Amino acid sequence: MTPPHPDDPKPWTVLSSEYLSRKFWYTVRVDRVQLPGGAIIPEYWVNEYVPWVNVVAVTVEGQILLVRQYRHGIGQVHYEIPAGTTDADDKSLEEAARRELLEETGYGGGRWSPLMTLSANPALTNNLTYTFLAQDVVLMGEANPGASEDLRLHPTSVDEVETLLDRGEMIQSLHVAPLMKFLCKLRTGQLR
Repeated sequence: MTPPHPDDPKPWTVLSSEYLSRKFWYTVRVDRVQLPGGAIIPEYWVNEYVPWVNVVAVTVEGQILLVRQYRHGIGQVHYEIPAGTTDADDKSLEEAARRELLEETGYGGGRWSPLMTLSANPALTNNLTYTFLAQDVVLMGEANPGASEDLRLHPTSVDEVETLLDRGEMIQSLHVAPLMKFLCKLRTGQLR
């Protein structure tokens, strides 16, 4: 987290809060808030989600594991990195990311490190997305995606990933940003 500056804006005061829905994929609340200058926003909508996890997974052979799946919100199929939500049973964010990688690709093991933490939209959502870099992963078994997931695994070279990004074939911003960071670290020799 960035250290505060003396001239940072002050937090808003929540005057009241009401949940309109409390379902796993649709928890939304409406807050009545007062800004530091005194103005009141009578309805400020916030979507709540559990933390999300992503993995930039690189095989022993140097291939980046991408998946293609249909996304109903936009009605399209695109490339993505393995990703998912945390579960109540997960002991850590990394454990959740390892689980998601194994479920979606059948790959695991390797060397893991945090890569990036992002917010999909800090104005409207309360959760963060934690991306891990998994290097030297190996095939450990069959993929076992969830019942609502129909995806295809695509081990992809670094050059191919750059081409996919350049052509706009990856549009999930929470996946593009970590891949870009990985590629920058790779190109500047910061990865071993």
